[in-house]
Amino acid sequence: MACTSLVRGRGLDCNRISGGVKFIYFAVFDQITSFAYDSTFARQIDTIDFGSNDIYKYTVPRGSTTVNDQITGSVENGTIFYAPSCSLVLNRITKEMQQEMKLLGQTQVVIFAQLNAQLTNGHDQIAVLGITNGMSMNAGTIDSGSGFGDRNGYSLNFDGLAADPFGILEDYTTVPFDNVGITNLNSIVTS
Repeated sequence: MACTSLVRGRGLDCNRISGGVKFIYFAVFDQITSFAYDSTFARQIDTIDFGSNDIYKYTVPRGSTTVNDQITGSVENGTIFYAPSCSLVLNRITKEMQQEMKLLGQTQVVIFAQLNAQLTNGHDQIAVLGITNGMSMNAGTIDSGSGFGDRNGYSLNFDGLAADPFGILEDYTTVPFDNVGITNLNSIVTS
């Protein structure tokens, strides 16, 4: 007897898709008051109450940042879990980012990754990592580079653990986070 029933198959998708991440948004994990998944699309997050708090937008260099979900299962133990992770690159070492990086390392966050992948209406998909258990910065580097043309900046790695794969935020109306289900979002801080 099966524990769950499959509900759909999948054909070969269009070969004109894009990988990568455009923007990363950080929310403080314990400031999110509530969230809910859609009743029809199980991994789509329809509502988030930000508790009158801000989220923080980071622009990342093209082709530098990834999000993924490592799936780990054990037939012997009858378990499966997911380890969402985000590796982001930020160019240019600054005193302001030195402090912000320290704060990111001390804080459990939820990561919203605005992907290059687009819906049929041209809107970007937004992956949501750590909405249930939070994400933590676990590693990274501050690198000056050695040559004149080398990159200097930050490489930051965040990870988490979850019982389910990361969710996708419901499509926005005009700009990210203007969804009807997004409530009490004070502002999107960009600098």
